[in-house]
Amino acid sequence: MKHVLRVAAVLFAAFALAAHAQPWPGKPVKIILPFPPGGSTDLLAREVAQGLTAANGQQFLVENKPGAGSTLGTAFVAKSPADGYTFLFTSSHYAIVATLYKNLPYDAKKDLAPVSMVANIPVVLVANPAVAARTVQELITLAKAKPGSLNFASSGAGGVAHLSGELFKALAGVDMKHVPYKGGAPAMQDLLGGHVQLMFDAISTSLPNIRAGKLRALAWTGKSRSPILPDLPTIAESGVQGYASAAWFAMFAPAGTPKDIVQKLSVQVKAIVANPVMRERQLGLGVELAGTSPEELEGQLSEEIVKWAKVIKDSGAQAE
Repeated sequence: MKHVLRVAAVLFAAFALAAHAQPWPGKPVKIILPFPPGGSTDLLAREVAQGLTAANGQQFLVENKPGAGSTLGTAFVAKSPADGYTFLFTSSHYAIVATLYKNLPYDAKKDLAPVSMVANIPVVLVANPAVAARTVQELITLAKAKPGSLNFASSGAGGVAHLSGELFKALAGVDMKHVPYKGGAPAMQDLLGGHVQLMFDAISTSLPNIRAGKLRALAWTGKSRSPILPDLPTIAESGVQGYASAAWFAMFAPAGTPKDIVQKLSVQVKAIVANPVMRERQLGLGVELAGTSPEELEGQLSEEIVKWAKVIKDSGAQAE
């Protein structure tokens, strides 16, 4: 009987090895997007999926699974088989909800494996022109002279825009009020109308108003300047040392996905986002494409989780 079991085990191992040795992908691959269809994230995910389809000769299909602040779709991928046929395309919200949401149905540090960064979305600090500040330092002086008199809008509590403001308050030592809205459009409308004074906003929605003179750009929130407005300094350059905040998109796989598959997909994603035509087109939409290795994404994610955990704890930020 023991001999039979040993033979069965050997045959099973051989079968598993042979199955893994089959060229990947051997069937269509799902890319789960934990957001509704139609937005900028959706469009970018589908463009990357088209590139992966062309590179592999198999369909890479984007499937929207929105809900529960992006955690529904993320949990679906975390619990999917680690066979290289299900991936996650998500945003920087992934690093935030690791702390912001209690009792997540997955472990953000353990249940998903980084594949590649896909893009960064520059965030810009903008002000209504009525605000008597043309630089970050002038804004800090104004805020310290009248604590609590300035407010900043966001598209919702707990998002990158909100926490970018909380991080600014902490590092600049100023008191400003957060005004959450249900979406970016109403927040922008009130900023333009002067009902709120400031906003940390994606450049894609602020740029037309900046160029029209309806908003004043004070600084970028990222670690470096953006080619979209190269003369605009970063907040760190403007004197708030250590400040860095950015929205990003990246791909992940269920933990345990074979490393050769993860590596292959990472290399392909980097090649796709390096395409000059695609880069130019996305830059026009306010998106800076940037692929990375799995290790680079893992390092960045770890830093982001720690950073936002501190901001959330110190500010008392809560999800809506």
